[in-house]
Amino acid sequence: MQIAIPLFDRFAPLDAVGPYQVLAALPGAELIFISERARGVSDSSGALTLRADATYADVPHPDVILVPGGFGVDDHLAPGPLQDWLLAADQTSTWTTSVCTGALILAAAGLLAGREATTNWQAKEELARRGIKVRDERYVFDGKYATAAGVSAGIDMALALAARIAGDKVAQGIQLGIEYDPQPPFNAGSPETAPPEIVAALRSGSRFNR
Repeated sequence: MQIAIPLFDRFAPLDAVGPYQVLAALPGAELIFISERARGVSDSSGALTLRADATYADVPHPDVILVPGGFGVDDHLAPGPLQDWLLAADQTSTWTTSVCTGALILAAAGLLAGREATTNWQAKEELARRGIKVRDERYVFDGKYATAAGVSAGIDMALALAARIAGDKVAQGIQLGIEYDPQPPFNAGSPETAPPEIVAALRSGSRFNR
């Protein structure tokens, strides 16, 4: 089972690495970071670089597609190499997925038309403007399409996807293996529960990890 994660400049690192950690534990999984050309791709901070060892052309028919989000998403909302690859690869993929604002790329390519999806809480209005039925959920499955909310939600979505691919016991084993047992020190993980001044600060764009 081939799982392709396209990387682009200024991607959000956990969007890619969180699901990678989960899905890499699936039996028979082959995970590949890809890009328009084989190269090191830097994340949104510029401090972390992941190596894309394959090009889009090298991976025409992955079983699973996982598109991360990040500040660099805006560079891929118009037709171009990434959208071209997505449209072609989606024709034969078993699952096409995204994390955070990666959903905007799927939507821009027309792959979420008429479907339900989710994304980072600060990008939900933009996703809705693209005609998508936005749900306030940690992750959403609609047919073969799965979308996760902001950043860390990609781990949840990946575990749910692992269960659909290999069964609940395998997914539970993966969850235990990575000791994924979230117990955050603050109840500030959503705009509904975070202090209003924190929500306002992020809405102003000061810390929007898009």
